[in-house]
Amino acid sequence: MTKPITKPEASAEDPFLWLEDRTATQSLDWVHRQNEVTVGQLQGDPSYQASFETALDLMTAEDNIAVGSALKGHVYNFWQDRTNALGLWRRTTVASYKTEKPDWETILDFDQLATKEGIKWVFSGAGRLYPEFSRCLLSMSPDGGDASEMREFDIETKSFVEGGFRAPASKSGFGWLDKDTVVSAAFEEDDKTQSGYPRVIKLWKRGTKLEDATPIFEAQKEDLAVGAGVEFDGDKRHVFLARTLDFFASHSFLHLPSGENRRIPLPDDVTDTALFKDQLVFGVRTPWTAPDGTACQPDGLYSLDFVQWIETGELRAIETLFAPAYRVSIAGLSRTQDRLFINMMDNVRGKVIVCERKESAWSLKPVALPENGNVGISHAEHFGSSVSFSFTDFLTPSSIIWSDDNGETLATVKSQPARFDASPLISEQFEARSKDGTMIPYFVVRRRDQKDPVPTLLYGYGGFEVPLLPGYAGVRGRLWLEKGNAYVQACIRGGGEFGPAWHQAALKGNRQNAFDDFAAVAQDVVKRGIATAASLGIQGGSNGGLLTGVSLTQHPELFGAVIIEVPLLDMLRYTELPPGASWMAEYGDPSKPEDAKWLSAYSPYQHVDAGADYPPVLLTTSTADDRVHPGHARKMAARLQEAGHEKTLFFEETEGGHGGRGDRRPQAAQTAMKYVFLQRALTAKA
Repeated sequence: MTKPITKPEASAEDPFLWLEDRTATQSLDWVHRQNEVTVGQLQGDPSYQASFETALDLMTAEDNIAVGSALKGHVYNFWQDRTNALGLWRRTTVASYKTEKPDWETILDFDQLATKEGIKWVFSGAGRLYPEFSRCLLSMSPDGGDASEMREFDIETKSFVEGGFRAPASKSGFGWLDKDTVVSAAFEEDDKTQSGYPRVIKLWKRGTKLEDATPIFEAQKEDLAVGAGVEFDGDKRHVFLARTLDFFASHSFLHLPSGENRRIPLPDDVTDTALFKDQLVFGVRTPWTAPDGTACQPDGLYSLDFVQWIETGELRAIETLFAPAYRVSIAGLSRTQDRLFINMMDNVRGKVIVCERKESAWSLKPVALPENGNVGISHAEHFGSSVSFSFTDFLTPSSIIWSDDNGETLATVKSQPARFDASPLISEQFEARSKDGTMIPYFVVRRRDQKDPVPTLLYGYGGFEVPLLPGYAGVRGRLWLEKGNAYVQACIRGGGEFGPAWHQAALKGNRQNAFDDFAAVAQDVVKRGIATAASLGIQGGSNGGLLTGVSLTQHPELFGAVIIEVPLLDMLRYTELPPGASWMAEYGDPSKPEDAKWLSAYSPYQHVDAGADYPPVLLTTSTADDRVHPGHARKMAARLQEAGHEKTLFFEETEGGHGGRGDRRPQAAQTAMKYVFLQRALTAKA
């Protein structure tokens, strides 16, 4: 039975507003007291140490797959293990990469850099300079958050370029225009959007100050951000600019040599774009009729003659590259020099199609990859012909399938060893009927001979058009499945499992659909006898933390344990906590009465009920998280505890950002604590 919805108290009456001050002494004192209690309970459990060692061993194992991308004869990889806690950026030759033990050349040792500079730098990526690719703009975060410092780096000398390009930590991106010019984003407060992202794009010349760079493009203060990218199609260089209105809408421009920024005449919600053989390939999130009358539909792919448009300014014939099909969605596009690859999902199972462009026509054929699993494109060499694919499912360790000839000849070059005994297990796909009748698919991994309910973990996300796909997880296998427990993964609306329409069905005022879907899966799992309500735990992070937070307050009777990770929970104030304003296209604007009405209806923080019978709860966050503010989790834990829910635990990691990047040790510790929490809460309740 759903708990009746009552009017939440106004945020002005919030007694825990002080916990939003990320680094205030009072807030951090509260955090340290909470951590002490949680660590005492969970790390004090007899099973914790073995779980921690197992998690750390698997996260830092020498035989983990080194996933890499090829560029001009080398495969580049970022690697972490017990010895290299912050990691090595390294490379090897393509031939060596294919061997069992590649001969790696270290480019930059981040542990050594941390020792030298006294900052635990976290690698965030590097943009290479065409056509030699030896110079790069290296990004690294000082605390594991999204904001990164940029420095020019020489791969051949393995050193930072003295007097080279350098910019302080920010959420800006940088790209090479040429060896002496960088396309950059502005840093001054006036040049940021209300979400805290760049609002102005500039051209920054070597030898000049960043603040003296020349502006070439601006967005509005209320927009999400601006972006810029230099793309090559053969030897043709194009400078793309984007005014991102929100997460799902943008205006794209081409920066012409004349200095003109010409708007590309495509709809605001264009998606899945790629430039290939003079064609601009694109998809749409909602139906759009092109000027030539072509009806472009979601989950399809279309193309236009980009060079002709540049020359004439006219948008002429639109070609259909891939027609939509039922429950088939586009997962992404990648290209080599001569082929375009479409990664797609067919009923949440991966496939890849390779496309050629010859004599002004498209030809398509499937890549001969394994079926009935999660297939991804690991890399595609933009200036070459190599491409690699990943394959996995819940019970099959990940592998890398490599091709040097655009997907024609395939060879498995890397396979991760089995991390747990999968022989007694089975992976199944079921459907649950949601409140409005929509059928919601979900996966179950459990023992083949299971007869009675067992402790079961249900995981969900349901937002931002992000799909949850089958994947092998050694830690989950060892710490959960090998103990006879079950794992369930729900493909609820709001995600991207079935394309834009699946996502849009849970946008803004329709958000309750995602929560109802998750509840329906939970009920179906119990109905099938896989678990009882008391032995069913749930877990979700970020938007998934909102999902599990709502599940706690709306349906406490359905669950025996709840894990809420790096969550959004105060939906009436989320836009006040940077960069929350960037998500209004997903959730709505609480400053508008109509939006506030639906946000108030489910916002977990305002619906904590002292009289409810809540199961044990574990909330986690990070002090350095600059994507979802730690205030959400802090305030929710404080309110639950104040309301008398003593089985509420809170843990805040003091290093690492939203994704817990950086040293694997704290990641392993937190993972082990979560499985200890679940086992304690759900065992003997089946």
